Amino acid sequence: MSPATSSMASSRNCDKEQHVNPVAWRQSSYCQESASCVNVAEGEHNTILLRESEQPDAILSTTRARLRAFIRAVKAGRFDHFPES
Repeated sequence: MSPATSSMASSRNCDKEQHVNPVAWRQSSYCQESASCVNVAEGEHNTILLRESEQPDAILSTTRARLRAFIRAVKAGRFDHFPES
């Protein structure tokens, strides 16, 4: 697994953490009302939290550097070979 893919693999449910410290989720202005969108927030200890609007309890946690590497890999087409479902 490449560094970009392994870095995004740390998934966890942050419900308990969110009740202690509420998270300010942001969503792209390009996201339409009925669309499934990615939400982003800043977590504790400089982490980045990601979730899908249709499954808000499934939260990914990563660092800025790892997210940056993942986005670069996506833009470079490193995941284009995955079959569509």
